[in-house]
Amino acid sequence: MPVWHYSVRVDEERSAKAMMWDAPISPKKVVNLARMLNGMKLSEAKEFLERVAAGKEPVPLFRYRRKQAHHRGVAERYKVPMARYPVKAAKILLKLLKNVENNVEVKGLDIERVRITHIAVHKGRVLKRWMPRAFGRSTPRFKHYSHIEIIVTEEE
Repeated sequence: MPVWHYSVRVDEERSAKAMMWDAPISPKKVVNLARMLNGMKLSEAKEFLERVAAGKEPVPLFRYRRKQAHHRGVAERYKVPMARYPVKAAKILLKLLKNVENNVEVKGLDIERVRITHIAVHKGRVLKRWMPRAFGRSTPRFKHYSHIEIIVTEEE
């Protein structure tokens, strides 16, 4: 198994890390949600992801937003009218936040003072499959995966 290196360096005594390799979702679906979580407290981020997973709160699209629907109230709050409800991505990130919360408890840090200082989404592998069609043609059926890393740091 390859050795994973985080893309930032942090103080090891006051921070906790977690990562997920080969999450079964395209990075395009996760990157906007990860941008929203960066800088949030851990408890706020969990509540936000639960609302998104329930379909009650839209996530504004800062990237990959061409031909996307506009939603009411998003433009006043985030200055971007385009939004989505990424339910699958929210469930995956919620699972990762629970993992990093367990790592915080094991390290003995205070959960109420922990803030997300780094979250990154990287492209994973792509499983390439082809679906045969009529007249000797075929259609691609690609499955995209993502690598997600998160670092939380205890505030002073």
